[in-house]
Amino acid sequence: MFERLYETSETTKANFVGFASEKSRYDFGLIYTNQFFGKPLVICMQTGRSSLLCAEDARNIEVLKDKFAIKDDEEAMELSLFLQGHLPDTDHALPQY
Repeated sequence: MFERLYETSETTKANFVGFASEKSRYDFGLIYTNQFFGKPLVICMQTGRSSLLCAEDARNIEVLKDKFAIKDDEEAMELSLFLQGHLPDTDHALPQY
């Protein structure tokens, strides 16, 4: 039997962005919510992969390579720079999972 942990509804802000590097095209949905400690949900439309990320997470190219199956460091760095400009910093004083 499942135990319901939470169920909530809210109006969110969504931003859909697409851009191309020399090697790949990227289309992302950025869902800004009050849930998840202020981290937006970042969804890659090509792969269906998603992750909760803040600007600090986006600075770590190894995290981006893992979360979005990017093999090239240069591609991950370009994505990092892009996401840092679109994701908020989070309050690390908040308790997390």
